[in-house]
Amino acid sequence: MITLALRHLWCAAFVLAAALVLSGCRGGGSGAQGMDGAGFGPNGQVQPGGLMGRNGPKVKVALLLPTTAKGNTAQIALALKQAGELALFDFDNPAVILVAKDTKGTPEGARLAAEQAVNDGAELIVGPLFAKSVAAAAPVARQAGVPIIAFSSDRQVAGGGVYLLSFLAGADVGRIVSYAVSQGKRAFGALIPNSPYGNLVAQTFSNAVSQSGGQLVAIERYPLEANSMLEPARKIAELAKSEPPQIDTIFIPAGPETLPTISALMPYFEIDTKTVKLLGTGRWDYAGIGREKPLIGGWLPGPDPKGWRAFTQRYVKTYGKTPPRLASLAYDAVSLAVSLSSNPPGSRFTPGQLTRASGFAGVDGLFRLRSDGTSERGLTILEVQRFGTRVIDPAPSVFGNAQF
Repeated sequence: MITLALRHLWCAAFVLAAALVLSGCRGGGSGAQGMDGAGFGPNGQVQPGGLMGRNGPKVKVALLLPTTAKGNTAQIALALKQAGELALFDFDNPAVILVAKDTKGTPEGARLAAEQAVNDGAELIVGPLFAKSVAAAAPVARQAGVPIIAFSSDRQVAGGGVYLLSFLAGADVGRIVSYAVSQGKRAFGALIPNSPYGNLVAQTFSNAVSQSGGQLVAIERYPLEANSMLEPARKIAELAKSEPPQIDTIFIPAGPETLPTISALMPYFEIDTKTVKLLGTGRWDYAGIGREKPLIGGWLPGPDPKGWRAFTQRYVKTYGKTPPRLASLAYDAVSLAVSLSSNPPGSRFTPGQLTRASGFAGVDGLFRLRSDGTSERGLTILEVQRFGTRVIDPAPSVFGNAQF
């Protein structure tokens, strides 16, 4: 069991860092109280201090997750549920009740879970996890006037009362481009995969370069087969090695499945990565990236790692295992719900409150929900090191005109 003193210490530190919005962290009783101090009621309800003995109106928040789905999906769902419960205790508001509903990992299950949540009086739905489940739950929630904060990264299900808290593809491109320009980089080349993700990122990258005042010299697209990457990489290499060089950056929005192969082509084509800066996206943020020597010194956007480390330590002390990376989304969604729960009934989770310009502070830093259902985040710039990454430009502390 976590002692009350430890809980106060962690809570105070986190709230100090997130003082912008997520206030109200306090002790939950006269004795030590971790998850053992919870009260569990019917229909999966969980509330700090128990359901009995605390008067006043309750604010119900439904958590829709595939807790009985096949494979490791159920394990991820359990971790998300536990992260949401952890937020409920860390930001202790006895009026808030978290009601868990199983979507079973299917659209039909999500629709039924949403109906149950609405019938139970939920004022906000957190989840589902998958795009098809979000799409199935949305009409039910929309008809009842209940907003959804979902974990899908598919922009097509956003809007109409559905807000996506996930890290959306391409949303971090503007941040890395604007930082590169601020460091004197002007001429951009790119190696981008032929894929739906690549199509989205290519357009976003082109817009970001133009808006930041840079010059887009060339975009080379490559098929995902290893041998097919050679010719596009050769063309980019010629631009980097010309006299004078025609590009001073190479943008490579790849992940662990293809990035090692692409990075190996840099020395093969004699690209000096100390002169030509390599830029990535959040897909670079994976364990062992520093093993790819050509990537050392490269830049990528991402949340400040300190928030994730603090959350992980708290989660491990409570549940005894390391959380999956998605767990922070559930923690932040429930924290957001608690932070708005003190507003009067009918004005807690309105579009105006959910999309307020100042945003919210969470495990992964500053974020805000947009009226179109997508989200914006304040990101750091990280530099690849031999044993991981380090922050070289901090995340913004407030939303403004900066790129996020």
